[in-house]
Amino acid sequence: METISRLSHTPLHALHLSRGARMVPFAGYEMPVQYPEGVLKEHLHTRAAAGLFDVSHMGQVTIRPRSGRIADAALALEKLVPVDVLGLAEGRQRYALFTNPEGGILDDLMIANRGDHLFLVVNAACKDADFAHLKEGLGDSCDVRLLDDRALIALQGPRAEAVLCELWADVASMRFMDVAEADLHDVACIISRSGYTGEDGFEISIPTASAVDVTQRLLEHPDVLAIGLGARDSLRLEAGLCLYGSDIDTGTTPVEAALEWAIQKSRRAGGERAGGFPGADRILAELANGTSRRRVGLRPEGRAPVRGGAKLFADADGAVPVGSVTSGGFGPSVDCPVAMGYVETAHAENGTQLFAEVRGKYLPVTVSALPFVKQTYKR
Repeated sequence: METISRLSHTPLHALHLSRGARMVPFAGYEMPVQYPEGVLKEHLHTRAAAGLFDVSHMGQVTIRPRSGRIADAALALEKLVPVDVLGLAEGRQRYALFTNPEGGILDDLMIANRGDHLFLVVNAACKDADFAHLKEGLGDSCDVRLLDDRALIALQGPRAEAVLCELWADVASMRFMDVAEADLHDVACIISRSGYTGEDGFEISIPTASAVDVTQRLLEHPDVLAIGLGARDSLRLEAGLCLYGSDIDTGTTPVEAALEWAIQKSRRAGGERAGGFPGADRILAELANGTSRRRVGLRPEGRAPVRGGAKLFADADGAVPVGSVTSGGFGPSVDCPVAMGYVETAHAENGTQLFAEVRGKYLPVTVSALPFVKQTYKR
């Protein structure tokens, strides 16, 4: 395990300590897993009002085309991702995936069109590898920079818009996946209407020097509560969202992961820019013919959670293995255990009963539609 003394700190580290956060190692950083209120209260507060998350450990990257034409940067990036970057309008962002030559997922990320450059947010554990991957793939035509002078926070929940409107009224006109620049307390910030909880909300990129001030002022609002990694995980699991390294990895393809919705028509067979990304042959074939396994939602019976790593079987005796759980826990908003995992396609239909091996017992679980909670994005 990482030792605390060797971990990096986000610009908000001292603020977390001052609020009584319990800190843990995560992706090379010392991060708050929970505050004195506890994971359950933090989770439910985010669903009811507004939760504020420090996600400064994630990587923020800019890609600037040397030609000055944003289309050149978009086409260059399309050689690394199976999504339509060229068709991404200015002021909009899109979920994307870096793939490898075998069709596996190197990372999932967000891509925003900022007019004269592309702005990417990548996962913390992958950001150094992602940056090297981008430099190798785009370095001849674009200037690629990993930003080390900005913090990133997420404000999530049904009251997030009202809270942010008190600082910048125009935020009310933003729709899901819009990106804009705005001054919050006279600080130039980049705001996207997005997040990873299933709730409406925003991610806010802030210059490091002003990160504590902007964050503290948001936390002064009576509707806002600081939220740690524990509730972040239960919120994203209820929302059916993948955690890189658990639910998706280099051995998982986008189609196996039920993420084919992220691959637009223009990049599929018959599209004007079909293929041309790593692993295209396998991914396009899977789009056409299906896969042998699929990511599914799972609802365990009873109150006991089924955790990641549990094996799944078609029978109560454990004689017919059909898959495994990748993420699992208790869903506070739905008041029952929830999980995700991969099962053989023949057993992936909603309503199928399977059995999870937990401490030598085989507990019944039912394949369930995702997400477990209704997503409330403002479209």
